[in-house]
Amino acid sequence: MSDNSGSEIGAFFAGFMVGGLVGAAAALLLAPQSGEQTRDQIKQKSIELQGKAEDSITDARAKAEAVAADIKRRAEELQRQSKVVLEEGQKQLAEAVEETKKAAASVGKGKKKAAPKAAEAA
Repeated sequence: MSDNSGSEIGAFFAGFMVGGLVGAAAALLLAPQSGEQTRDQIKQKSIELQGKAEDSITDARAKAEAVAADIKRRAEELQRQSKVVLEEGQKQLAEAVEETKKAAASVGKGKKKAAPKAAEAA
């Protein structure tokens, strides 16, 4: 990199400003209409651009609201599905606990029956 990059940037901006001023002066000198007509044209264009900007903002707001509503709907659906899955899991867990208790009880009964038979055999 060169050591004078700051002066190159400054020279660029100075040239840019001078070019802008020369262009503005040329536009004023060579304008096909009077200043009043030009001001009226600028005013009309600014009103037109303001209307377009307002329309764009309205459209963007409507799209954002639609996306927000869709996201909310999807979140509610996921919440509902999660609740269903959780309830089903709790139900299956309760059934598994009950089956485990029944299996443990039947094993316990089998040991009680086997204990007297084992004592007789000894």
